[in-house]
Amino acid sequence: MMNPAEFDNIATAEADFWWYRGMRKILFGVLDPIAAGRKFDRVLEAGCGTGYMARALSHRYGWRMFPADLGWEGLAYGRANGIERLSQCDVGALPFPDSEFDAVVSLDVIVHFPRGGEEQAMRQLARVLKPGGLMIVRVAALDMLRSRHSEFAHERQRFTRGRLTRLAASHGIRMLRCTYANSLLLPVAFVKFRVWEPLAGKPPASGVAPAPGWLNRLLYAPLALEAAWIGAGLNYPLGQSLILIGERAAT
Repeated sequence: MMNPAEFDNIATAEADFWWYRGMRKILFGVLDPIAAGRKFDRVLEAGCGTGYMARALSHRYGWRMFPADLGWEGLAYGRANGIERLSQCDVGALPFPDSEFDAVVSLDVIVHFPRGGEEQAMRQLARVLKPGGLMIVRVAALDMLRSRHSEFAHERQRFTRGRLTRLAASHGIRMLRCTYANSLLLPVAFVKFRVWEPLAGKPPASGVAPAPGWLNRLLYAPLALEAAWIGAGLNYPLGQSLILIGERAAT
């Protein structure tokens, strides 16, 4: 489970902070051509946090979202902001019938399961997805990019493209697309996480904090550029995140 203390940081930052804005734009760049023409009535967001992304997906695609999270701290923000159909549950033991949803979204959630626990999480996500339904998963990538923020947020593991695609395939998910993301800032991230942070020796801390306007704009720009390239069909060979879009095989 994510560190409950991080929900306050997320709720304060996710509308405008460069990472959240940029990663939303990248996700939409991946999803737009795949979601076009698909009509979904019921979409689960497993690990919804504050519900902000569920609302964004509903507004963009017209999906009827069912946001769920284990942390009551995030759900409290969702209720205060009028997010509908919220439920509290464990992604590893979803309380929904088989084949209940037309699509399942899970963003940066599986990484909070201990190594090996991702199997149970993916089994549950696939179970509640209808045959032919869409699976949308994002995870943190590459162990070498673990950081003080990773430790603070209780991130338990990171993925490579091969490991994520094998995990999905082993649970009956046919891959439509899988790409690394947040790639242009990878050299900066590597220096920060593998050189500067070990030298500084500071304790784990959230990386979600207000930034000066100029810095927020500067860091958002490469993510916006990536979103345009990803929307044009480019897949990145390395990056700080991985996005997988798949389809549950018909039974």
